[in-house]
Amino acid sequence: MTELIHHKHSIGQSAYHLVWRPKYNLKTFRFPNEREVCERALREVAAKWGIKIYEMEVMMDHVHMFVEIPTTMTVSFALQVLKGGSARIFLKKFPRTRAYLKKGHKQAHLWSPGKFFRSVGCVTADVVEGYIRNSNSWESEFLGAKRKAPGGR
Repeated sequence: MTELIHHKHSIGQSAYHLVWRPKYNLKTFRFPNEREVCERALREVAAKWGIKIYEMEVMMDHVHMFVEIPTTMTVSFALQVLKGGSARIFLKKFPRTRAYLKKGHKQAHLWSPGKFFRSVGCVTADVVEGYIRNSNSWESEFLGAKRKAPGGR
């Protein structure tokens, strides 16, 4: 599991499980060579954008990734660069696939617009809810002692 990352003014974790499919649910990666090229392309794009890959599986008709994204990056942008960058590299390597996917369109699209994402952490939703429910002492412990009543009372 990933560890909390300490930055200058923050501490946290930005890990996600991502899943997406090729356009038209095609079994685009049914051959080992195609899967390998796709995996290499995803690793190259991730390295360029500072996305850390913990686990990845390129299946015949979809991709699973467990990644940590930079705190300055949105999940949507991470998916955009992973899908867009890998498509560019993959379609350059396989011009026949590019031609097939381009039929009737201005340009070829490797990936469908859909995606799945879920944040991944080491606590459950119940633990977070309990923490929030029972942590109302912040104001009384930290702010209450420093705050004076209105009118100097």
